[in-house]
Formats: sequence, structure tokens, C-alpha cells
Amino acid sequence: MKLSVLDLVPVIDQADAATAYEQAVKLAKQAEKWGYSRYWVAEHHDMPALACTSTEVLLSHIGARTERIRIGSGALLLPHYKPMKVAESFHMLAALYPGRIDLGIGRAPGGSANAAIALSGNFLDNVRQMPEMLRSLMALLEGRFACEGQAVTARPVPPIAPEVWMLGTNTKSAALAAEHGTGYVFGQFMSDSAANEVVRGYRERFVPSAQGQVPRVMIAVGVVCAASEEEAQLLAAGMPWLQGAEFQPQRKVLVGTAASVREQLELIARDCEVDECLLVTPVADYEQRLRSYELMSSIIS
Repeated sequence: MKLSVLDLVPVIDQADAATAYEQAVKLAKQAEKWGYSRYWVAEHHDMPALACTSTEVLLSHIGARTERIRIGSGALLLPHYKPMKVAESFHMLAALYPGRIDLGIGRAPGGSANAAIALSGNFLDNVRQMPEMLRSLMALLEGRFACEGQAVTARPVPPIAPEVWMLGTNTKSAALAAEHGTGYVFGQFMSDSAANEVVRGYRERFVPSAQGQVPRVMIAVGVVCAASEEEAQLLAAGMPWLQGAEFQPQRKVLVGTAASVREQLELIARDCEVDECLLVTPVADYEQRLRSYELMSSIIS
């Protein structure tokens, strides 16, 4: 099984944002050492407990301090941005770190209604424009965009294009991923939908594209791992600090030793026919969070 990291970039206890970024670098470097496939960062706004507002800036920082691991957004919230700017930013990242960049796209606000308004105006109207925004973004990334009949290129043009994924929790996001031939990540840790049904719909409707000829699926899962079941349960009990994020700790986290969590992950993977899981570990202690990822690395194959 392939494992990857999704980092919410938490600001824990009395830490500040600078400390959160130091810990993000530490996690990315260790994840690379332990054999994780990807390190992704989330996007949230005006949340005191999370320091992940600008994915492309943090990814540039992470990329300079790692060597091989793929780095990406999980997810960049497209309704807030113009497709041209997103394409330029991720083309620049792909030029800086060839063959390592993932552009994960989401459609959530990533914060309160007021924060969304401050960031991009009428968010609901922006979400309604999401299909057209995604079409424009894909055209820009694939070098086939035109404005008023004139070709427009999102420069720099990298040697290897970013790998595009849609992230979501329901059939709408899965349908967008299938239509554009992107990979799909089902966010089990923040969804009430049945993963297997959503993933099946994505596979059935998938249209081959420049992004890929076959469907690609990951499942994003909450995981708290420790040396013993008792210790893992104790760590999981400290998760209410994540209030305001989409995370649903009361029902979306796999808790236990590496062996017991592996069994649960394998059930999910078999049910959805996936071979890669994206792990988010919302433990309220930086070292314990790192230890959880280290223990889980023992099941990477």
C-alpha cells in the first residue's frame, strides 16, 4: 500500500505560525525519508489553529528542503482564484521542482462566510462558475487556452506538467474529476457519503485526457497511530482543538497501532479498489504526530 501525507499545518498550544511551518518542513523531510509518496498541504482561511493560507508559497518552501517526495495542494480552493493565476503558480512550482508537483483542487470555502467574502467576494456565485473555471484551468495547464481568439500561455511552461487531482466528498466533485480526466481524492475524513459509491461513479464516467488514460483514486483518511491501542485512544481524545475545520474526529478517524490501522485501511482500499491512502493526523502534539506517521510508515509497500 502507498501512503501519503496531508498536512493541515496546525498551530498547536502556544506555538506560532513560524513554528507550524518549521514543523511542516520537518514532517515533509521525514515523510520523504520514511517512503511516503506525497506531502500535500491543505488551504484554510482565518482559522487560528491552522496556518495553511497560501499553498503555493508553503510548497515552494517545502520543495527547497526536500529532494524526491511529490508535493502538492490538498486542496487549492479554485472558486477563490482566477485560473490563469493558479496555472502560473503551479507551472512555476513545476519548473522549480520537475516531476514532483501535484495540483489538488477543491471547491469548499475553507473558512467562515465572512472570510470567503473578504477573499473572493460572492463565494456561492464563484462555486456556480466552478465547471467553467475548471475548464479554463485545464486548458491553461495543457497549453490550449485562448482569450478573445488569442492564445494565452500560463508561463513558465515546465518540463513536466503538474499532476491534477480533484478533491471532494460527493458525486459533484467526482463528476468533475471524471469529465476532465483528472485523478480523484475522496475525503473520507470529512464526508458522510459512501466512498465506494462515489468512487464507482467516478470510474464509470471517467474520460481519458492529457492528464491520464485511466482513472486514479486516493482516499483521504484520518489516522491516529501509537505504540499501543491505549496510547492511540488517548491521543485521539485530544482532537477537539480542530474546531472550525472540515475534519469530523468523532467518526472519521482510524485509531490504534500500525497493525490494527493497517487492517482498517486495507478494508477501505479493497472496498474502493485503491492502492494509495492520504493520511491526515490531527494530533495536538507535534512530536506525537510525527511518531504516528513514523509508525504508519511500517506498512508502506
